[in-house]
Amino acid sequence: MSTDPQDAVRLHLQSLSRYADEAADVVSEPAARYAHLVRETLERGGKLLYAGNGGSAAAAEHIATEYVVRLRRERRALPAIALTASTATLSAAANDFGYDRVFARLVEAYARPGDLLVLHSTSGNSANLLAAAQVAAEIPITTVALLDRHGGSLASLVDLAIRVPADDSASVQELQLAVEHAVADLVDAWFAESEGDR
Repeated sequence: MSTDPQDAVRLHLQSLSRYADEAADVVSEPAARYAHLVRETLERGGKLLYAGNGGSAAAAEHIATEYVVRLRRERRALPAIALTASTATLSAAANDFGYDRVFARLVEAYARPGDLLVLHSTSGNSANLLAAAQVAAEIPITTVALLDRHGGSLASLVDLAIRVPADDSASVQELQLAVEHAVADLVDAWFAESEGDR
């Protein structure tokens, strides 16, 4: 790898651009299905639940915020919850049940039929996300996972797996966030237009 900072930044962005070009072909169809699931969930009065670990936890909070506040257009607030947002709840659940159960406990508490659970993972093998998907299936609620190109064990446990064509964690997370923004922009437009017609 280049030791020149400018070259390093250029190489990172060029690599991301190549991944994004591939993702445009691979991910557009499942991402469009995801957007329709979000729209249908919200139109029938359900809510969106997001979870992930580390950088994926930050993405979960970022995207939930886009729905509650807004992305680009004026529209009503949309119900979205990042299950990662309460350190008190997360640490209590980890202390009492173990970290592998933190999201399962929160899904059990907050999810109701008609909701949508969205899981962010770079590996698809995080035990706490696998447990959350299993609890979601028991409720039952619809599940989506944004994953790397391999998908891991989580891919087979969710209703819709969106696999971005990248391998390193940084590029996977950057592409996942781009997918989420594209979906949120569609939902933003749908709700702004429907409310404008009233």
